[in-house]
Amino acid sequence: MQTLTIDFICSLDGYGAAEGWPGWWGMESPAYLDWLENADDKDDPLLMGAKTYRVMSTLTAGGEPGTEVLNGIPKYVFSSSLPEPLTWENSTLVREDAVAYVRRLKEDSDRPLRTIGSIALCRSLLRAGLVDRYRVGIFPVITGVTGHDRIFDGYPDVRLDLVEARTFDMSIQLLEYIPTVLDGPPS
Repeated sequence: MQTLTIDFICSLDGYGAAEGWPGWWGMESPAYLDWLENADDKDDPLLMGAKTYRVMSTLTAGGEPGTEVLNGIPKYVFSSSLPEPLTWENSTLVREDAVAYVRRLKEDSDRPLRTIGSIALCRSLLRAGLVDRYRVGIFPVITGVTGHDRIFDGYPDVRLDLVEARTFDMSIQLLEYIPTVLDGPPS
């Protein structure tokens, strides 16, 4: 069975994006971009929802630095609203239940899986017990006024056991955890 890693980037206050800010909040450091380009899992298949598909395919088509590597990667896009065929290369549109599909994909895939963005999809996969790793890139900005897409709202209680941490250019923190969904706060 393959592993599934949830990958998020966020501001320090937990937003996945902010109105008027550029991609990566304008802070994509050379060390971070190098890590993205050379990461062991950089070619692992990606899971995403419709909103992330729209955003990322547009960024990639527009030449956003660091996104060009996504073109050759297999992408599974969970959506009931996107029209067929998907135009971003190596993208497969999945209209069936994401939890059931990902459960089968973890069994059948020859590669580990990871997500990109897709807050609601990740939340449902975590609740279903399908997530093996949780990786968060924290960018050193607070976007309280302009921030949107709060990443952790609506999540169950989750204990996170840190397995890796690194800092890029004394700026971006990358934290990787093994998640355990809890029934509630520990007693």
